[in-house]
Amino acid sequence: MISQEAYEDFLDKFSDGVVAIDKNLRIISFSKGAERITGYAAAEITGKTCKEIFKSNMCDKGCPVKNVIETGQPVSNIHNDIKNSKNETIPISVNVSPLLNIHRELIGAVLSFRNVLEIYHLTAELFKESTLLQSILDSIAEGVFTVDTKWQVTSFNPSAEKITGYKKEEVIGKSCSVVLESNICFKDCPLKKTIETGKTIANVETFITDKQGRKVPVSVSTALLIDEEGEIIGGVETLRDLTVLKQLTNELKGRYSFGNIVGKNPKMQKIYNLIEAVSNTNSTVLVLGETGTGKDLVARAIHYNSPRKNKPFIKVSCAALPESLLESELFGHKKGAFTGAVRDKPGRFNLADGGTIFLDEVGEIPVTVQVKLLRVLEEQEFEPLGGTKPIKVDIRIIAASNRDLKEAMKSGKFREDLFYRLNVVPVSLPALWERKDDIPLLVKHFIKKFNKETGRNILSVSRKAMELLLDNSWVGNVRQLENTIEYAFIHCDGRTIQIQHLPEDIRIKKESEEILDTESPLEEIEKHVIERALKNNNNDREKTAHLLQISRTTLWRKMKKYGIG
Repeated sequence: MISQEAYEDFLDKFSDGVVAIDKNLRIISFSKGAERITGYAAAEITGKTCKEIFKSNMCDKGCPVKNVIETGQPVSNIHNDIKNSKNETIPISVNVSPLLNIHRELIGAVLSFRNVLEIYHLTAELFKESTLLQSILDSIAEGVFTVDTKWQVTSFNPSAEKITGYKKEEVIGKSCSVVLESNICFKDCPLKKTIETGKTIANVETFITDKQGRKVPVSVSTALLIDEEGEIIGGVETLRDLTVLKQLTNELKGRYSFGNIVGKNPKMQKIYNLIEAVSNTNSTVLVLGETGTGKDLVARAIHYNSPRKNKPFIKVSCAALPESLLESELFGHKKGAFTGAVRDKPGRFNLADGGTIFLDEVGEIPVTVQVKLLRVLEEQEFEPLGGTKPIKVDIRIIAASNRDLKEAMKSGKFREDLFYRLNVVPVSLPALWERKDDIPLLVKHFIKKFNKETGRNILSVSRKAMELLLDNSWVGNVRQLENTIEYAFIHCDGRTIQIQHLPEDIRIKKESEEILDTESPLEEIEKHVIERALKNNNNDREKTAHLLQISRTTLWRKMKKYGIG
């Protein structure tokens, strides 16, 4: 049996090479294993094409990387030769997977490869050991375990121990589904399929749950175990830990969204990090930003990424409720508390118990109600209208406002102590005009959304239409942009959104700017007004002349002057 030191030495000496390659076949990442096998340092080859580095005959004919980029389909177990930095020939075994961005678009490929000679050398060394089979199992990088026909684990190698966190003695004799807790254990189990059909299965990506309860991404391959008489005695499964590969993929594609919040602007990246950090706490959050910036989305992202995600998320639009109803809506009431209170009614705080309550436009809450809200924040309890006994709740409060609450404090419309209770973790959302580099990304997101909702297949926005969208001031922020794309979907009858499909108020601004750039802007404006008036009156000249407060003769003369048919 090889020693633990030798095993660890193996992991260092025989780890696979992993290379990320963009759509132009240029190298964008090069792992330590790739450096060892090829002799090249990552710094010296990043940016070069894979053909320049590997110098393989498969680069010119049947290139697996090019094939994956063109088809989007992974390839595995391809054997070929490459040249190392010393121009020596190295036989390798290759797997290639597509590299996708956050929108599931293919942006390149991830190539993993191993030096076949290294494996041969390893096997030769292991043949010197008396317990050959166990030594091989103990020494390969993948986790390997075997089961009998009753799905009980019969062997478990050190790599399987490392991946799962379980020791061999803890799992021998147990069901493999109990050990791995994979999402495919009870449906589409590859090991079960192999034993039932006799067919090997390779490179199925899934997740297992390790001993600490963490989800571990793995690639699974399975094969039959057959005795000397040809009888099936069980199966063997290999687990390749994909954690590093997944991390690499995530780093390469960038983080352009969090939940339904979309944006790659640095300000949005900071907000993603803040959401991630605050989600696992119970801290009160105050989301600030103009109308339409996505405050509701931030609140939902925090809740659904928190330990409370399986508990209620209750939203209260404070500005939409009159003062006379707001207190009852928030805290509930007892029968007879006021005229019309014919039975007890729980409030939104009752309904949110155990979960999160989102107070949208919290700046609109009257000062009289703010006092009771402050008590909930301080003591997690309140009394319903007409009630005498306090009700205890376990809730997280997220508030949002488009108002300047500090100005409201100065004018006495918002309590200072309540502000500081709410403002534990402030999240300030930028206006859309502050992150216009996100507009193309948002447009793409909304096109995908409305395609799904309407069954349409609109593919893009024309260059001129996109320029118009980028030039707009977007006083309504992301919500206005979403409404604009929805409007365009209604008017677009092709695959590309053009300028004429955009709302009139956006087009008019552009048309006005173009008119001012002409040699005779006043005449162009007059022509434009006449054309629009005729269109609005279905080319009825009498109605148009009346609208413009000119005679029909004058209208006819001007139409002739400007060539209006």
